[in-house]
Amino acid sequence: MINVIQYLEQNPSLVALLKEQKASLIGVSSVEQNAILEAFSGEMNVESDIWN
Repeated sequence: MINVIQYLEQNPSLVALLKEQKASLIGVSSVEQNAILEAFSGEMNVESDIWN
């Protein structure tokens, strides 16, 4: 998972495509993908099960 986040940090245009649902992350569940996008948009919900 850390490799995915590092890649997204290096390729912010891909984050934009993910937010627009024009791309997806293979091997990452929709819950995980939503959590990643929340983190990149600064709306991280630390109460979420994904972060605990």
